[in-house]
Amino acid sequence: MSISAKDVKTLRDKTGAGMMDCKKALDEADGDMEAAIEYLRKKGQKISEKRSDRSANQGLIVTKVSDDGHQAAAVELNCETDFVARNDEFSESAEEFVKLAYEHQVENVEDLLDKATGDGLSVEEKIKELVSKIGEKIKVNNAFFIESDGSICSYIHPGNQLGVLVEFEGDLEEEEIGRNVAMQVAAMNPLAVTRDDVEDDRVQKEFEIAKEQLLNEGKPENIAEKAANGKLNRFYEENVLLDQKYVKDNSMTVKEYLESHDAPLVSKFWRLQLGEDGASDE
Repeated sequence: MSISAKDVKTLRDKTGAGMMDCKKALDEADGDMEAAIEYLRKKGQKISEKRSDRSANQGLIVTKVSDDGHQAAAVELNCETDFVARNDEFSESAEEFVKLAYEHQVENVEDLLDKATGDGLSVEEKIKELVSKIGEKIKVNNAFFIESDGSICSYIHPGNQLGVLVEFEGDLEEEEIGRNVAMQVAAMNPLAVTRDDVEDDRVQKEFEIAKEQLLNEGKPENIAEKAANGKLNRFYEENVLLDQKYVKDNSMTVKEYLESHDAPLVSKFWRLQLGEDGASDE
């Protein structure tokens, strides 16, 4: 059958696909608009598979925190280029996905993919549609929901390539304090909240490395043992959040900063770096 230019434009308006792709889809579907849309989605799936070996290490990290600070969600949506990451439809999709992650209290990426978006498509189907329109590999790399009896604060670094959620042991009276600590996590990338949270194997490894260095410098065994403990303390000061120097005032630690404002201490944090596998949660 003959496909009119009006039908091609209608399909393009509905899908955002190219004119020639729309015409071919309508030809294949004998003019059936819904079947043509399905054809384009299937084409998007093929594109996605074809590009499965491409690196999707650009994109956006977005978060949503409840007004009372007791609930939060985070999503990392990846693409291949920064140009696409700045695309309005891509960023709107990221915001919709984090809203769904929040509303449905998802535990992981798989839990998010079957949730229905505003246009009736699942998140997984929406991604296939985006792939068809944009022509890049797109994937959700991180998605989770958290809930706390204390306060949760968020910080998104400009450009949305790095995001942090920090959970505090109690309610924060000043949101700025929580944001400052979240910025600290973003800037200093700590391994853990407290010394006790650092894995024993990591502590032992750091101690052995420090001791071996000192022995190689000619220090006696007993001196090397003592000095290695001193180096281990410096390791904690650099890598444990509450022991780190507060970036906005190096005269105090993060713990001292919180205590000086009668603020609750940190119980956990999540740090998402664009393109990394999994969120760093401590």
